[in-house]
Parts: sequence; structure tokens; C-alpha cells
Amino acid sequence: MSTHRMFATPLSRTALAVLTLSLAGCGLFGPDRNPPAMPMPEHYSVEGQPASLPTADGVSQQLDIGAGPVPEWWKGYQSDALNALVAEGLANSPSLAAAQHTLKSAREGLRSQIGNSLYPHVDVGFDPSRQRALGIPVLPQETFLENVFAAEVQGSYTFDFFGASLLADRTLAGQVQQQAFQLESTRRSLATNIVIATINSASLQEQVESTEKLVALGEQRAQQTAARYQLGGASRDDMLSAEQDAANAAATLPGLRAQALAVRHAQAVLLGRTPDQAPVPLSLDELHLPESVPVAVPSELLHQRPDILASEAALRAAADQAGAATAAMFPSLTLSASYGRGGFDWSTFTSPAGAIWSVGASLSQPLFHGGALVARKHQYEAAYDAAVSQYKQTVLSAFQNVADTLVSLDEDANTLNQTHRAMNAAHDATSDTESRYKLGATPFYATLTAGQQYENARVQYVRARAARLADTASLFDSMGNPPVDYNGDSLSHTVRPKQAANAASSVSATAQ
Repeated sequence: MSTHRMFATPLSRTALAVLTLSLAGCGLFGPDRNPPAMPMPEHYSVEGQPASLPTADGVSQQLDIGAGPVPEWWKGYQSDALNALVAEGLANSPSLAAAQHTLKSAREGLRSQIGNSLYPHVDVGFDPSRQRALGIPVLPQETFLENVFAAEVQGSYTFDFFGASLLADRTLAGQVQQQAFQLESTRRSLATNIVIATINSASLQEQVESTEKLVALGEQRAQQTAARYQLGGASRDDMLSAEQDAANAAATLPGLRAQALAVRHAQAVLLGRTPDQAPVPLSLDELHLPESVPVAVPSELLHQRPDILASEAALRAAADQAGAATAAMFPSLTLSASYGRGGFDWSTFTSPAGAIWSVGASLSQPLFHGGALVARKHQYEAAYDAAVSQYKQTVLSAFQNVADTLVSLDEDANTLNQTHRAMNAAHDATSDTESRYKLGATPFYATLTAGQQYENARVQYVRARAARLADTASLFDSMGNPPVDYNGDSLSHTVRPKQAANAASSVSATAQ
């Protein structure tokens, strides 16, 4: 106990001094941890962006410029069935569960590394043995039989003068933070894919129904034309042309049905179900288009999108890794001490004479490693440069994603207006043709032709309507999440006690 008191105060003071030097050393080595400045466009698209989109289907979507992202944006479709599907997918998706376990694994790896590098190592050993050993040659007895009893508490601590260990810890902390943002990106992508799959399933179901009517009308028209040909009321070319049209229309149906089933199967897997348990398709009428969509300014988008934040965390981790490789080229000091009891019998082991202890120090300075340390430093510096370039590309791709989605939404409204116009015209033409047929002014096959044109127009209208709903979901997703303190959730409260966090705050500075 006296030995412990003798070394406790100097060791504490030395550890505090070393931590201070290490924290200072973290700023001396490695490239800049801050992400590079990016050009901030005034607007995303080449042609700018209007405050509101064209009115279509009686809805004029408003672009809320500068508004924050919506966490549960899918509720804007005002469909309880859709909300239930998204909730089911977020609760049961194996891909999301895998991302959660990957993050947990990364956190535990960080906890292990920090515990191994930040704190002293203390081990307890007890080694009783009975052995026959060789004696001294001049003695008459050539061997000796003896018992050995030894028990020790051993401790060691490596002083991180230049911050190599802390930088390595901070590197792994940055990678944990990157995993946290990737988890959030996976979660948002899952929700978006469920919403889009639900929209596509509803759209394809209505397209199949319209195409089935179209095929039935085509077959009926082909039969009517064939009958007219037999009676001399139509030419052979007319008959063959009607037969070809009917066959072409029927040929589109199998592929459309297969596509509808494939979307339902994919939707089931997203929900964590087997494909045979796919939900019944909703109706497009159950999904209401959100009338207001937030559009963040480019400078705020950098702090909202999980993919950009993950890339930024990777950049910081790469900078710390390069710094750790540089710091590893400087000296390190390891202190070790042990205290215990030993003897060749129990009486000696338990007596004051059995006390054993040792104190030692080891100073190491790398001199020659065949260029390995320099090459390692250059390796991580190149990895940092790659992370900077990847960050720039991620930001530019995010801007492009938002720009493309805004343009698509604008054109979706225009396309929907025109397809709705064409469907209304086809519907009126079908009604007029049926009225003339009832009055005897038009032959029956003309009503079949008009009906085919209407079903064709309706299929195009359904596709345009679904595209507008899906692109709205994509725009919500592209805005990312409201800013969250991932540092507090993912790092500080999971890797160390408060006192260690205060002493080595650089490890938890990855979110600053």
C-alpha cells in the first residue's frame, strides 16, 4: 500500500501532463480536418426554380425555399395505409437491422480501442508451480525439487506525448460517426423506396386494368372487322390490320403484369416479408399529393443530407489517420510496475520477506523501419486527398440530385396536364361516338376504336400521375434530415466515462 501511495501522485500528475501534450500534439500533425469550401449556387437548376410548380389535377405544389426538412415526410400523402407500410418496413427490414448492428459493432470497436490506449493496463496473476530443476555441477545433488508460489499485480502505461493514440482513437470515432450517418441514409432510403414502390404498385395495377380493357376492345374490334370482311363490308387489309393491332396490344399485357408483380415482390422484401406475402396494391386515389415541399438552400443542404455528413466524417477520420501515422514516427515512453508476493513455500509467501515488486521505464524512438513509417504516412495522406475529392463529388452529386428532382417535378406537372387533357378529349370522343352509334350514324366498330384510344390515354395519365407522386417523394428524401447532434448520441455517451471525455475531448470533437 505504501508503494501505491508513493507512485500515485506523481503518476497522476505525469498522466495529466501527457494528456495535455497529446491534445496539443493532435493539432500539430495531419492535414486540415475541416471540409473544403464548396461553391454555393444561387439555385440548383440551370433555369432557376420557381416558387410554385404548375397546377395539375387541381393541385399546385409550393416550393418552400429555405424551409427545414420534414422527418416523417411520407405522412404528407395523408394515407394511413401508406404510413403503416413505412412503419412496418422500418421495424422489420433486415437491411436496416444490418446497418444498426454494423453501427453497434463499430461503437464497441471504438470503446475497445479507447480502453486499450487511453487507460493503464492492470493485470493480476497467480502462478503456483512444483518443479524439478538442475543444480550446480559441483554440488553432490544434481537436481532439486522445489515449490514456487508467486502472485503479482502488474500495471503499465504508454505516454502518448505526440497524440498518436488519441489521433488513432479519433480516427475510429470518425468512422463510427460515418456509420451513424450511413445508418440514417439507409433508413431514409428504405422509407423512400417503400413509398415509391407503393406508388408504382398502385400505378401498375391501374395500368394493367386499363390495358386489359384495351386488349378486350382490340379483340372485339378484330372480330367485328373479320365479320365485316366476310360480309364484304371491310377489306382484307382492314381485317389483317385489326388483327395485328389486337395482337400487339395483347403482347404488352404479359410484360406489364410481370412488372406489376415484380414491384409487389420488391415491396414485400422492403417490408421484411416474403414475396408471396406482398400487400394488396393501394389505389392512386388513396394518395394525396403534398401541396408544400421544403427546398433547403445549398449551404444548409450540406448539414442535412446524411450522405454529405458521412463523407465529411470520413474526411475528418482520414485527416486524423494521416496525423496518427506522422505522430507514430516520434518517441513513446512506457512505464511499468508490479507488486506481489512470492516464495518457495507458503510460509515465505505470506511473510514480509515474500514481498516482491518492480518498477521500469521503456523509451522507444523509431530509427529504421525500411521506409515503412514514411510510406505509411504517405499512404494515409493520399487517402486523405481521396477523401477530400470524394467529399467534393458527394456535394456536387447532391446538388445535381436536387436539381434533377426539381426539374422532374416541374415537367411532371406539365406532362400530367397534357395527359389529363388527352384523356378528357378521348373520353368525350368516346361518349360522342357511342351517342352517334345509338342514333345509327356511326358503326359499332367505331365505338371500339374510340374506347381503345381512351384506354391508351388513361394509361399515359396514370403513369404521369404516379411519376409526380414518386418524384415528390424523391425531393423530400433529397432534403435529408433536420440537424441532429450525432456526437452526443453516437460517440461521447457510448465510448467512455465523463471524466475521460473531458480529459481527451479531441476524441469526441469529430462532430464539431
